[in-house]
Amino acid sequence: MTHTLHSLNLGSEQDVVSARQRARSVAEVLGFDHHDQIRLATATSEIARNAFRYARGGTVSFEVDPETGVLKVVVTDKGGGIPHLKQVMAGSYKSSTGMGMGIVGTKRLMDEFSIESGPSGTCVRFGKLLPTQSRPVDAATLQRVATLMARRHPATPLDELQVQNRELMKTLDELQERKEELGRINAELQDTNRGVVALYAELDERADYLRRASELKSSFLSNMSHEFRTPLNSMLALTRMLLDRMDGELTSEQEQQLRFIQQSAKELSEMVNDLLDLAKVEAGRLDVKPKTFEVAELFGALRGMLKPLLADNSINLVFEPADSLPPLFTDEQKVSQVLRNFMSNAIKFTPRGEVRVAASRRGELIEFSVTDTGIGISESDQRIIFEEFAQVENSMQRRVKGTGLGLPLSRKLAELLGGIVEVESTIGVGSCFRLIIPSTFPGAVPAVDLPMPELDPKRKLILIVEDNPETAFVYSRYLANAGFQTYSIPALEDARKILSKVTPAAVILDVLLRSETSWDFLRELKSDVHSLPVLVMSVVADERRVYGLGADAFLTKPFVPEQMIGEIIRLTSVSGRTRILMIDDNEVSRYLLRENIAEGQYEIFEARSGREGLRLADEIKPSLIFLDYYMPDLNGIEVLRDLRNSPDLARTPVIVHSTKTFDELELQFFRDHSVSIFSKQALTHPDSAARLRELMDTLAAHAGIENNANA
Repeated sequence: MTHTLHSLNLGSEQDVVSARQRARSVAEVLGFDHHDQIRLATATSEIARNAFRYARGGTVSFEVDPETGVLKVVVTDKGGGIPHLKQVMAGSYKSSTGMGMGIVGTKRLMDEFSIESGPSGTCVRFGKLLPTQSRPVDAATLQRVATLMARRHPATPLDELQVQNRELMKTLDELQERKEELGRINAELQDTNRGVVALYAELDERADYLRRASELKSSFLSNMSHEFRTPLNSMLALTRMLLDRMDGELTSEQEQQLRFIQQSAKELSEMVNDLLDLAKVEAGRLDVKPKTFEVAELFGALRGMLKPLLADNSINLVFEPADSLPPLFTDEQKVSQVLRNFMSNAIKFTPRGEVRVAASRRGELIEFSVTDTGIGISESDQRIIFEEFAQVENSMQRRVKGTGLGLPLSRKLAELLGGIVEVESTIGVGSCFRLIIPSTFPGAVPAVDLPMPELDPKRKLILIVEDNPETAFVYSRYLANAGFQTYSIPALEDARKILSKVTPAAVILDVLLRSETSWDFLRELKSDVHSLPVLVMSVVADERRVYGLGADAFLTKPFVPEQMIGEIIRLTSVSGRTRILMIDDNEVSRYLLRENIAEGQYEIFEARSGREGLRLADEIKPSLIFLDYYMPDLNGIEVLRDLRNSPDLARTPVIVHSTKTFDELELQFFRDHSVSIFSKQALTHPDSAARLRELMDTLAAHAGIENNANA
């Protein structure tokens, strides 16, 4: 229910002043603070002045609604209404007298606002929520307001101006205090910001230091692991030779000592391998190579690998059937590595009983478990076994040595596969280690089939088996410019699929593909089934082994493009192919010339100087020679004289390929020696390849060369 506190008519300017004064008084009685009193008084004054100025009068009523808790002011008039009301409310209209600004300002100051305007008059309602600490609006409160309004004498404009001045001075004082307080807060914030910036800088410095330290540690572990492998492998090989009595018999004491050395070398080799894998994981260089495999087949392979560890019949190794499980698509080698570690630990620390290996399905997850009846691990020790180099102290641990790296590595490999490692163990009862991983490696989808390359029957296919995409791309570009088509494959499994469908002219093979080697694949390629020409390109400088397994050519990385192209041309060449020799010290010029004549039709050789060109020409007896004029040792005319003085090369067609503009004497010299000219500038023309081919065909016909390029 709404209660009317006070009302007055607007008949003069004095009444507008009274409306402002009474709005402030009502607000004061109802408990509004100083600022809200001024807001209510100002809003009432603005709307009342509009009613008096434009409608020549009106009424102001003060009402309170105890239920909604709002003090309302209602100003009505009987004028002609407010034109352009929508524009006024939107704040986009302003008359010459400023009409509309008071309305918009009132709406902004108040909690509630509404306006109705038409030809018969205007009614403006606005209000403000009562203070939360004000007393309930009851009959006593209403009586107090009525008594106060009755005692108030109408204020003159001068009186009201003085009140407004005092309010303004008070407001200015409060603003000054707030400004000073804001200044102090800003100063404190600046000090805090400087401290935070300094802290962040220190944290960044620490983080950078830790990152560099981690990188150095990983680099050190990786480099040292590689360095350790060579002497360790030598130690193992030498002890095997001695134990096999290759240099004579051994005493029982000598044999025992050698076995100690051999066992120590094996343990150190295991530690080195684990360190290298840890370093790769921490450095983010250990890649996951997912493929599809059956759990049953994995268990079969593990059974064969772990059988030698069963030294006696006191331990029974049991693999539970896994035929009902679906195929997995993840890194089989890493899953096998984790399970081998679990199983070898279980066998080591189980004096008698059994080690049981099982796998089960958990929705989209696969859980592998290795359960033993061994000595068990205490709850306190379970927290440290996954720390690097941690060892559980007990009598059996002292008898069975370990590296302390297997379980930490297993946990990191599990995380790499998107899974976790868990352990449950009871002293004297046994332990159960679990590997829980997604059945499909996260972010990977099993490959359904490899797309077949679109083969051009006029160009020979070179299969590139290389896991580094940048390197494979460089190979492909050079070979494409030499007239070949290429197909790059990063994994051996995919390479085998491609070879089952197409037969390339040759294969470029890297023998180290991430974590797998391709020695067996090289042996397959050179078997009776494929018998494909193979060019091995690798950082591994094991030339004897490469050729021992049947490779046709071998180049070390980093490679020389001309050597690679030359070897591929040699491996894929047919008898009678036209040989072209380029004698030019400028690599770019040789590249552009190759690009214009390349169709896989010619066997191209390159020389970087005049002397090298003469030597190579005498060795290969080319059918055509491209000769540059300006070279650092011998110029084109000197090389040409030597060629024409050679009985085997005197009639070989020569094309001078140069940027030089020759004079009449030089041109006559070339005509006398049956030399053609094809300027390097001509290669910039759109039809350069066709013009060059036409010149080469003409020379071949005159020289009686059988051009079997299309054979």
